[in-house]
Amino acid sequence: MANIIELKNINKIYGDKIKTQVLYDINLDIKEGSFNSIIGQSGSGKSTILNIIGTLDKPTSGEVIFAGKRTDKMRKNELAFLRNQTIGFVFQFHYLLPEFTAYENVMIPYLMNNSKPPKEIIERANELLHLVGLDEVKNNKANNMSGGQQQRTAIARALINNPKVILADEPTGNLDSETTENVYNILRKINETFKTTFIVITHDRKIAEKADRIIEVKDGRIYMDLNVAGV
Repeated sequence: MANIIELKNINKIYGDKIKTQVLYDINLDIKEGSFNSIIGQSGSGKSTILNIIGTLDKPTSGEVIFAGKRTDKMRKNELAFLRNQTIGFVFQFHYLLPEFTAYENVMIPYLMNNSKPPKEIIERANELLHLVGLDEVKNNKANNMSGGQQQRTAIARALINNPKVILADEPTGNLDSETTENVYNILRKINETFKTTFIVITHDRKIAEKADRIIEVKDGRIYMDLNVAGV
């Protein structure tokens, strides 16, 4: 499998007068279609790595290559287009619009650049809602759904533009153990069905151990990199 993401000698320093370095010479390749977990204590730098991969932040030095293109040299409008078209985000907090239905929330990333969705996009939204088990509540407003349903809506929303990569930062952090298992199984099903690349930050070691690869970050450095499934 080819690499879809490459981080080369990534350093990240915050602050001008008082400098705080949070990443030190990070080198990391992510293979297309793989399912990866990143673990580490709070403040270890794992979310900073995810934000740099997702072009939400830029490294102080080093190269970020996404699908063969250097994103650390791109302009803001280029980065915004790349994010919208090729990256899906799932966060610990679902960030749904409460006055919108599940279906309407799923459609938002597409509607940001398109005024009227064609038939195939409407069908895709319904297929995704079916995939995450929300057929019966897809017309419910977000604030009339359970936490697990809201997070599954967020997963479907992340997939509407058929992204190459899904970046998930503690996607089950606010859920109980049974719902966590359910959400993880959905992510795995999406990975296997669409060959979407996943990078999932988690504090749940049981979830991390079910990934193809476990990357542990400690004090801004990659402390462990274990291929579980030989990917």
